[in-house]
Amino acid sequence: MTILEQIDSLTRAPTRAPTRSVPHERRPAAARERPSGPSMSVAFGVSTLGTVLVARSDRGIAAVLIGDDRAALRDDLRRRFPSATLTDGDAATAELAARVAFLVDAPACAAELAALPLDLGGTAFQRAVWQALREIPAGSTASYAEIAGRIGRPTSARAVAQACAANPVAILVPCHRVVGRDGRLTGYRWGVERKRTLLARESAA
Repeated sequence: MTILEQIDSLTRAPTRAPTRSVPHERRPAAARERPSGPSMSVAFGVSTLGTVLVARSDRGIAAVLIGDDRAALRDDLRRRFPSATLTDGDAATAELAARVAFLVDAPACAAELAALPLDLGGTAFQRAVWQALREIPAGSTASYAEIAGRIGRPTSARAVAQACAANPVAILVPCHRVVGRDGRLTGYRWGVERKRTLLARESAA
C-alpha cells in the first residue's frame, strides 16, 4: 500500500476530532491512552531535527516523538501508552514515518502535514488545547494565556502549558508555536533549540 493509499484509508476510518509550566514547561507524565488497549504500529524516520518516531493505531497517528536515540524514544512511547501493544511497523507504517520526517523538514508543506489523520487521547481540556494549537497558522505564534482565552479558560495559562508538555504528537500538534507572554521561547519537550529551528523555518517559508 502506498503512502497516499494509507492516508486515504486512515481518513475514511472513523476518527475523533483532534479536538510545556509558564515560564518553563514540565516533562509530561504518561499520556492518557486511547483507544482502550490500543495496538500501535511503530516506525522511525530521520529528519534534520533528529530521529522521528511515528506510532499509529487503526484510527490515525497517535504519537510523533523526536530525539536522538531510538531506544529512548521507544521507552518514552511506552511511558505514554503503558498498556498499548507496540509492534514494529510494516512497510506502510515505515513509509508514513519517512513521509512525516520529510514534512518536518519542509514547512512549506504544512498543509499536507496538518491533513494527516490523528488519534489523540487525553482529557477534554487537553484535547481542547491541542485543537487550539492546530489552529495556529504556520509562521505565527500564540502565548499560553492567549490559548487559554481561545478555549474559554482565561485563567488557565499554567494548565495550558501542562497540556502542551503532555502533547504526544510533535509538529502535527504544534506546541512549538506557543511562547511566553513576552514572546520568549519557553521550554519545549523536544528541546528549545529544536523549537527555535522550527519557528525560524516556518517564518521563512
